[in-house]
Amino acid sequence: MELKDLFDDQGYLVLENFASDDECSGMMSRMEFLLEGFDPQTISVFSTKNQKERTDNYFFESANNISFFFEEKAFDPEGKLKQPKSLSINKVGHALHELDPVFKSFTDSKKVGALLELLGYKKPVLMQSMYIFKQPGIGGEVVPHQDNSFLYTDPPSCTGLWLALEEANKSNGCLWVLPKSHRAGVARKFLRDENGVKFDKSPPTYDMSQFVPVEVKAGSLVVIHGNLVHQSFENKSSKSRHAYSVHVVESEDCVWSSDNWIRKKNLG
Repeated sequence: MELKDLFDDQGYLVLENFASDDECSGMMSRMEFLLEGFDPQTISVFSTKNQKERTDNYFFESANNISFFFEEKAFDPEGKLKQPKSLSINKVGHALHELDPVFKSFTDSKKVGALLELLGYKKPVLMQSMYIFKQPGIGGEVVPHQDNSFLYTDPPSCTGLWLALEEANKSNGCLWVLPKSHRAGVARKFLRDENGVKFDKSPPTYDMSQFVPVEVKAGSLVVIHGNLVHQSFENKSSKSRHAYSVHVVESEDCVWSSDNWIRKKNLG
């Protein structure tokens, strides 16, 4: 079965050795440098369970910036970090692909462009990027979700490119996917209005026994259909699970929703 056919059938692909060891180590080293320069005067916590309560201007402005978000379990009852900031950050986003030369170089590479062409994109637009740490011991759970819920176009066109910078397995919080779930369409949307953000519907109920783990080696790329339901569990191990994630949408014959949390973009 051809890659595009497999993607259309299952809703995801695993491309081993998509990034070289040098590319992975280069992005990890670059993030270490960015973290060293980060002065945590603004404390913003990322949570997929309580994002409505956690959302603030810092989150909204991150669409245009390189912004740092902490793990929920990084702080003691007095609000102080329990360990160094480098081991307390949940993710960095959402404009690494635009503002940082190392991440921009990978994201704009010919091989990423060739992949998007293979997937059928005519005029792809990179909407957001994230460096995800999945910290040892405190790396938080990401609940079942669809990327099209957050980055909605009409018609839906989002694809996630999730690059493992370190080995990802069941012990350190690898991705879990619900194969073929992309066929059911978009279950709900994450909307932004004058009062903040919210989902337009309650979360669906999924049969958790149907999810399958996506265990991959460093350098592997997981390609995720925007409707595919996926998640990851807490990292309770002693090893981190760093990843670089990019989301792309189509701009040809697609309309960007004005209700999306990212408002800065115009397609086309």
